[in-house]
Amino acid sequence: MTDASAPPISASPLKLFNSLTRSLETFEPVHPGEARVYSCGPTVYNFQHIGNMRAYVFADTLGRTLAFKGYKLRHIINITDVGHLTSDADAGDDKMEKAAALQGKSAWDIAAFYTAEFKRDLNWLNVRDPAKWTVATDYVARMIEFAKHIAHTHCYELDSGLYFDISTVADYGRLARAVTDDGEGRIDEVEGKRHAADFAIWRKTPAGETRQMEWDSPWGRGAPGWHLECSVMGEAELGMPFDIHTGGIDHREIHHPNEIAQNQAYRGCGGLDHAEHSGARLWMHNNFLIDRGGKMSKSSGEFLRLQLLVDRGYHPLAYRLMCLQAHYRSELEFSWEGLGAALTRLKRLVMAAAPVRDAEPAEITDRRLTDLLAKFDAAISDDLGTAVALTLIEEVAAMKKIDAGQKRAALAAMDAVLGLNLAIIARTDLRIRPKAAAIANDEIEAILTRRKEARASKDFAASDALRDELIAAGVEVMDGDPLGWDWRLGD
Repeated sequence: MTDASAPPISASPLKLFNSLTRSLETFEPVHPGEARVYSCGPTVYNFQHIGNMRAYVFADTLGRTLAFKGYKLRHIINITDVGHLTSDADAGDDKMEKAAALQGKSAWDIAAFYTAEFKRDLNWLNVRDPAKWTVATDYVARMIEFAKHIAHTHCYELDSGLYFDISTVADYGRLARAVTDDGEGRIDEVEGKRHAADFAIWRKTPAGETRQMEWDSPWGRGAPGWHLECSVMGEAELGMPFDIHTGGIDHREIHHPNEIAQNQAYRGCGGLDHAEHSGARLWMHNNFLIDRGGKMSKSSGEFLRLQLLVDRGYHPLAYRLMCLQAHYRSELEFSWEGLGAALTRLKRLVMAAAPVRDAEPAEITDRRLTDLLAKFDAAISDDLGTAVALTLIEEVAAMKKIDAGQKRAALAAMDAVLGLNLAIIARTDLRIRPKAAAIANDEIEAILTRRKEARASKDFAASDALRDELIAAGVEVMDGDPLGWDWRLGD
């Protein structure tokens, strides 16, 4: 339920874990009353797997929490449509150019198609649109100006492009906990580089080649480096320093340390004793989604994407709830059994909230509700404690003999953070037809009618046979339940 206005900033201070300082810090906005957040978006050369999508559930929950705490949110998510190479370690072919060649399409068409697919997945997960989508190719001119500003002091040119010299900034790799050439932040070798971890600011198009995405620059015709893009878009739309930069934990090792180095150079900063010298005051990272079945990577062919979950009959919000059950900084293991349990939990919550859906929201004065809201606020203010917050919204939903308007308002305030759409989703909406289902819904209803008639005439053998027929067709018969039936889901 998201139709109630959020309560004012509460007594619980918002504490968030800063990956740069490795500590919990009380959120203090750069601009009073505002929260400016930048989230690394996808490289739109392919569909996003569900591990990628965890980052956006996390970023959305963070944004919802900031709004719940009373801050005016400006959230930016970028779309990378150029510059990201096939290795995050700054090596290989451009992902967009490679996908275009493989599919026989233009890089622009590839970007448009996969951007639309990504945004559809976000909508399925009830992830709100950011204040602005920034598309990398729209900012190339600004990227060139940014690079010109730092080139003389911090960069050097090779035949292959313009490279950033990491020795020109202090504390390089501190975010990744890698301060040597052999650390986690190591970048692949390129002939002529001064240091192994030096990275490309601008890549020249090799002689004799033509790329679909290339621009003129002081260092030759080519394309920007992947790391440069986020620095430029963040500065352009949020200013520096801004409040929070988010991304998956994989970005903590290479991409974000390189962003930070560029930001230090651009802003003329020294070391990172003050977090805002990195460009953002806080750097926040969600941990991995682990799949023991080995289908998380896009290189595996049929990888786990949200459409596959829907095709198997799981509502996308079950995946959102599954993510919320774990702390964002903890590894989360994916299994079909775990997803099924999350779907069951979501169904119970939707059913418990349904009786007050049409009630007029009322001012919350009941002490039981205010106490639970205070606990909810404390949980979510403690570095986004969504696992505890879920138990509290369930407690409110289960409450009996309480004013319906107040209960609706309390659920709406909590769901404004959790984003489970309780004001809209009905239990029937959670019954998603599996793609492999071989029986039509009207056929199921017809068999259930015949079964009801058999039971009424005490022909229990016929009743059991019809039930077994439905079970064999993948249908769960639920006697005594108003819904009557549901799909039997598994892996």
